Amino acid sequence: MPELPEVEVVRRGLVSWVRGRTITAVDVLDPRSLRRHALGPEDFAGNLEGARVLDVVRRGKFLWMPLADTPAPSADAAPGEPAPAVALMAHLGMSGQLLMQDPGVPDEKHLKVRLRLSPAEGMPEQLRFVDQRIFGGLFLTSLIPTDDGGPGGLAETPLPLIAEEASHIARDPLDPYFSFDTFYRRLRARKTGLKRALLDQGLVSGIGNIYADEALWKARLHYARPTDTLRRADALRVLDAAREVMTDALAAGGTSFDSLYVNVNGASGYFDRSLNAYGRAGQECKRCAAAGLVSIMRREQFMNRSSYTCPVCQPRPSRGRW
Repeated sequence: MPELPEVEVVRRGLVSWVRGRTITAVDVLDPRSLRRHALGPEDFAGNLEGARVLDVVRRGKFLWMPLADTPAPSADAAPGEPAPAVALMAHLGMSGQLLMQDPGVPDEKHLKVRLRLSPAEGMPEQLRFVDQRIFGGLFLTSLIPTDDGGPGGLAETPLPLIAEEASHIARDPLDPYFSFDTFYRRLRARKTGLKRALLDQGLVSGIGNIYADEALWKARLHYARPTDTLRRADALRVLDAAREVMTDALAAGGTSFDSLYVNVNGASGYFDRSLNAYGRAGQECKRCAAAGLVSIMRREQFMNRSSYTCPVCQPRPSRGRW
């Protein structure tokens, strides 16, 4: 499943192509991709046609486009416009793709929904939702005020509004409004293992399995370290590590293990070539090897997933040693 950097890559691509444009028509080719829109395909299309995309917003792995039902303001109009109340939410699931295409490009095999956009010079005229496994989908959602009064998420023009379905999750480490003090206070109160806490979207959003392993490796911490034993410096180190690996992943276009994750231009990311922990079971630890030590990365079962650690520089904790 796409993690935060992959979704942010898609967000940045969409901003360049759809912000400020009007949805002129909607083609629903497979209603299954609208199953989260309770009122059905006709209501979905009817509400989108004529709406203008104000921005593309992300919090954690949630992605939405606030909509206005008015035309773009003219150059001599008074500044400002009413706050949007509705947004188009995109859930990518395991294989969802948002692709910008020209009308002449043949339909993709697993095309589910097509949004036709108002013409813009040099820009593709269609936003296509493609989903091979049909775990993702599109739906309309309400925008509500944020709990802390800050922006709902990363956006070009931040508004203190958030998609209702994303309102339960915490801010992510790349969010300028992320509060380390709040994170650390709640982390210490969790009394659980460190990786389990990092995957808790109510505590910190956007850190999935791959980037949790990468951040823990970089911070030299084991996934089972009890959170109530973490010193402030330890927590800061792992958050800084998570921020660093996700920033590096963004620069590489995300992590693509198969052809199903692509950006809006259809290109795959290549951060998987830079992984230090995830998927490296049986290989030498890069850090230990650089120090002249021999240590083989190990894979362990964790919450129906896998965790990858180095037994030398990420030793399993013993409760009494901290």
